[in-house]
Amino acid sequence: MARNNDYPSSGSQPRNMLRALLVILIVCIVGVLLFRKFVAPPGYTSVPKEYQVNYVPSDFRMPIDEERALSVLSDPNNNRRGFDELVYEVNMSILQHVGRRMNLNDGDLSRLQDEYEKHHPYLRELYFNDFTQLRDTTSQLYETWYENEGGSAIEALREVAGKYTCFLVTQVITTLVPVKGQSIYAKGQEVNTPCGVAMQEALNPMLKRLEERAAVQDFSRSRGLLQEKVERVIAELATMEVRDKKGLNKNLQTRFLGFSVSSSDIEVSAISILKVGFRLNEYFDIGLNAKQGLVTITLPEPVILSHEVFPKIDKLDIGWMREVQSVDLNKNFDVLRREFRREALESDIMDDAKSQAIDLMNTMFDPVIKGINSRYNLRVRFKEVESAYPEPETDYAADNQYQD
Repeated sequence: MARNNDYPSSGSQPRNMLRALLVILIVCIVGVLLFRKFVAPPGYTSVPKEYQVNYVPSDFRMPIDEERALSVLSDPNNNRRGFDELVYEVNMSILQHVGRRMNLNDGDLSRLQDEYEKHHPYLRELYFNDFTQLRDTTSQLYETWYENEGGSAIEALREVAGKYTCFLVTQVITTLVPVKGQSIYAKGQEVNTPCGVAMQEALNPMLKRLEERAAVQDFSRSRGLLQEKVERVIAELATMEVRDKKGLNKNLQTRFLGFSVSSSDIEVSAISILKVGFRLNEYFDIGLNAKQGLVTITLPEPVILSHEVFPKIDKLDIGWMREVQSVDLNKNFDVLRREFRREALESDIMDDAKSQAIDLMNTMFDPVIKGINSRYNLRVRFKEVESAYPEPETDYAADNQYQD
């Protein structure tokens, strides 16, 4: 009798079940992916709608006048009000871009300005103090010569803004957008955190445009510097001098297919003579109070009056394929110059200059004052540069009173 072959073999049943399970698994994975892409935000399937933010595309708008911004940054001490306005414009443009990207409604966008104005009073002080500490405004002539005046100002602004932008955006946006556990859940195109949007899409492009503008200005100023001899009247009182010596080594390599085929070694050293004192043509005042028997001499705050740097090339070993350009040497000279000034500003040289000025004023004027009236005493004060928000004058009267 022939065997009936119409019944499936026992080995085919497990294979059929495996295929069915595989198809079901693929269908489930595709379904989950489609649900997460079109229905729920990625990774937050249980987040209520009131905690979700939908990002939308938006171009950054820069309302800042680049020429005015560079002018203010070059001398913030004498443009304090302009500096505060620049900080306001920078931060508001960043917040408005973040708000547009997060698809905030018109009511919330209009509230951005009110919310930011709560933070602006202390932020403008933080920006100014940090910026002026990073920027040596008395070195403008040298930076112009090395084509780096505007570039160094933008670099300082980048460092300062990088410290406070994320904090500001978080503080303002969280007052406008409902959050859960200090978290903002987002979906949409190019999803990013508010801080990431502020830094990558607003602050960095803004500073890049300012850097490009500054590079053009720096080149023009360097070429136009001292086209003719300049003579002007000055009145300076130098009380401290710092002499120092530094050097650096730089290795320049030429690579081919990832391998170094030629290198050049440069060793540059320099001696520095830096003088700190007072520009008397900017401010100098002598006041007499006969009732109190007090003579007050007011000097400006001490600054770096002059800085002479004498560079010397100690070693210049040029490789057979590596050409040393003038920009390589100039950059090394400028690095040394900056390092000399940085160390001086971070030291106690300014306080020492004040102490020496006090001693000098006493030596020069005390005999004259006593000759007029023996009961008169001398007081020395230091007046800060005038700004939109003047600080009280520094008074050293307690250290300079002479008793009869």
